[in-house]
Parts: sequence; structure tokens; C-alpha cells
Amino acid sequence: MKFRYIAGAVALALSLAACGTSPSATSGPAAESADTVLKVGASPVPHGEILDFVKKNLAPAAGLKLEIVEFTDYVQPNVQLDEGRLSANFFQHKPYLDDFNASKGTKLSFVTPVHLEPLGLYSKKITNVSALASGATVALPNDATNLGRALKLLADNGIVKLKDGAGTTATERDVVQNPKNLRFEPLEAAQLPRSLEDVDAAVINGNYAIEAGLKPASQALVLEKSAGNPYVNGLVVQAGHEKDANIVTLGKLLRDQRVKDFIQQKYQGSVIPAE
Repeated sequence: MKFRYIAGAVALALSLAACGTSPSATSGPAAESADTVLKVGASPVPHGEILDFVKKNLAPAAGLKLEIVEFTDYVQPNVQLDEGRLSANFFQHKPYLDDFNASKGTKLSFVTPVHLEPLGLYSKKITNVSALASGATVALPNDATNLGRALKLLADNGIVKLKDGAGTTATERDVVQNPKNLRFEPLEAAQLPRSLEDVDAAVINGNYAIEAGLKPASQALVLEKSAGNPYVNGLVVQAGHEKDANIVTLGKLLRDQRVKDFIQQKYQGSVIPAE
């Protein structure tokens, strides 16, 4: 009887191994081996371009295989990461991630900062912010953290004043002084560059500005400062996978001096490497 039980256990173990479902096998983005391909979701510009530089120039020597999956919105990269369809994503700053986790019940974790895309105010109708007319329409990103960030940009440049204590989740209700009676039009962030034809000015996220051919460093009427800025974009994974070997390797590569040099040379101040 004992022999029969042992033989059965061996057969079962062999069967599980053949099906790839051995008790030691793992699922989701944590399952790593030498042949693992990391699927990383990213906005096309600049995140996808930075990842492509890493993929072609740094990853092979580090034994890392990357697959870049591009997204044109700020929701699906987190949804697919939460579902385990991605190993990581690279498109967002921590305030946005914190708000997403809180509102969607996800458990995603910020691993390492990579770069800042300064938020800027743009216009096709004026060339100086002082020329904003009374009653002008200003488009803003409509997601909670970038809306607050946009309003802070306007406040930091004396265009409006926010109530004391208004933070990253500030809304139009927190505007206590609006000397030019500006009308605010919140829009999905990806639509903001196209809105320039219809509004007087728009506060546009750096990645969408660059993708639309705008040059933040030279064309923005006002632009965020990098010092002490909490909106640095970085690598994000499912909570619990921050120490996975391939994630650690990718994080180090994204902060490599060669990547910083690439960012500085390619984007000429429109994207700033994290310190």
C-alpha cells in the first residue's frame, strides 16, 4: 500500500510539472526566470521612447528582455497591471497613483522615480500669459490629481489664488480669487492639445504636449519648476513585486546615467531626469 501511494504521488508530481502547474510555480507578474519578458505599459512619449532606449542599449547586457505596450490613456495601464496582464507600467506620478489606488481599490506600488514632465500652460492665441483676456476659457486636465496640479501652476504664477491648504486634489471650488474671471473647462488629458483650437489656453501634461509637437521648454507660457516637485514619473508594479529581480534591474537601468544623458539630449529641458 505504501508503495502504491508513493508511486501515485510521483505520477501526480510529474503530471503537474508537465502541465506547468507544479506547486512551486507562481502566477502573475512575479513569475520570473532567465527567459522572462517584462511587459511594461507606457505612454508613447516620452515613456515609451525612454524604455525603447533601455531595451536597445542597456537591457541586453543586463540580461533583461522588455516588451513595451503603449497606451494613450491614464487608466488602462493601471487596470491591466492590476489584472496581471502587465509586469509593470511607466507613465504616472505618485499623487496620481495614490488617487487611483484609493478610488479603484487597487494595490499598485511606486518603485523608483525616473523623470519629470513639467506641466505647462499653452495657447495658440496669445504669446504671453499677461495677455489672457477677461473671461478667457482655460482647459485643464480632468483627473483629480492633475486638475489640482494645473490649478497650482496657475496659482504659482499669480493667475488665480487657491484657498489655504488646497493640495494636490484642489478643484475649481478651491479658487478664491480669479481676477480675470477665467472659465475653466476640464477635459480628458489626452484631448488637451487638440483643445487649443477651441479655447484661449490649456494646461497640458508634458507627455501629451511633446507628443503633439509642442516644446514645453520654449513654448509654454508658464511651466512647472522641477525643484521639490512631487510629480516625478516613475516605475510602478503590483504591491509585493517591488523586489522582483527583473523589476530591480529595470529600475536601476531607468536611473542609469546613460538614460539621464539620453533624456537631456533628446528632450532639451522638456523632460527632466529625476535627481
